[in-house]
Amino acid sequence: MDKFHLITREPIEEVLTEDRLRRYLDEGIKLRHYIGFEISGYVHLGTGILCMQKVADFQKAGVSTIVFLADYHSWINRKLGGDLSTIRKVAGGYFKEALRYSIKIAGGDPDNVKFILGSELYEKMGIEYLSNIIKVSMRTTLSRVRRSVTIMGRKMGEALDFAQLLYIPMQVADIFSLNVNLAHGGMDQRKAHVIALEVGEKEFGYKPIAIHHHLLIGMNITEEARRLILEARRSGNREMFEQGVIDVKMSKSKPMGAIFIHDAPGEIRRKLRKALCPAGEIELNPVLELARYIVFRDRIEPFEVVNKKTGEKLTFKTYEELEDAFAKKKLHPLDLKIAVAEELAKILEPARKYFLEGPGRKYLEDMEEIRITR
Repeated sequence: MDKFHLITREPIEEVLTEDRLRRYLDEGIKLRHYIGFEISGYVHLGTGILCMQKVADFQKAGVSTIVFLADYHSWINRKLGGDLSTIRKVAGGYFKEALRYSIKIAGGDPDNVKFILGSELYEKMGIEYLSNIIKVSMRTTLSRVRRSVTIMGRKMGEALDFAQLLYIPMQVADIFSLNVNLAHGGMDQRKAHVIALEVGEKEFGYKPIAIHHHLLIGMNITEEARRLILEARRSGNREMFEQGVIDVKMSKSKPMGAIFIHDAPGEIRRKLRKALCPAGEIELNPVLELARYIVFRDRIEPFEVVNKKTGEKLTFKTYEELEDAFAKKKLHPLDLKIAVAEELAKILEPARKYFLEGPGRKYLEDMEEIRITR
């Protein structure tokens, strides 16, 4: 698999721009990647496995990779009760360790990823970082910043404090302060990255590449929310569609809609059984998404689904075969849920053993103590 394909394959949905990426590769320009995370609760499949799949791909393509632990951004967005010391403790403990284990499960090398804590970068750079924020801010309007608050999980028009308006200029400044030329995030981060593309050449001497991956849908999506999002897409209302997807993405704040990397098999089965999975519907189907982006990712062996009523076994070599059978209602939603749950339990077994039974148990104990004392 060539470097371009490794970098751009699923779950990537958008590259800004493919031409610039090809040119960088053709000219042998060293690609320096980063993805940033707010520090909050437990790491789920979207943050852990899906994001780290791309980190693994980038490594295989010879890209240097950075995971940015955004403690100040988390503080601004009032994560973990808005307590900066707690945020830093989780960042350097559970959160970092969970991402390291996710990279390993995804086929990457956690020892070849640089983890950088935001506050450490800012302290090291001092006045230079402030200068970078000002450069970005002078090229960005207040209305543009307010339209971009969706990257924080906020909605346009929502009441904000002044600190939250600093979030977007800071995120853009992070890209150039880290001197990276491959900014990576979910589709919900594109507004900040577009600003970086617009200000980069004028203020920092280069234009980065922005690359955005798919957002996993939370299993607790309702039929009504699904209908409204699909209507927005079909009508061409991009703003409403994007906001709808952000609203229903897998989130640690909605634990029944998320599978965490250390969930026990019984918990995974319980969550999948309750997931929305309308018969024959393939769009915005969270169970099919888990099959597509997690179960079938680099899969070699066939995927088997058992009909619980008849005992018949259906075997699928590709996700496309599975999707086609489901669309034609040859596959019952409950049978699919059971099969996907079993595969996810197998994939996550190393993380589960490490965090529930092994040395990683101390990190979960720390998280439980934080949750109780908040």
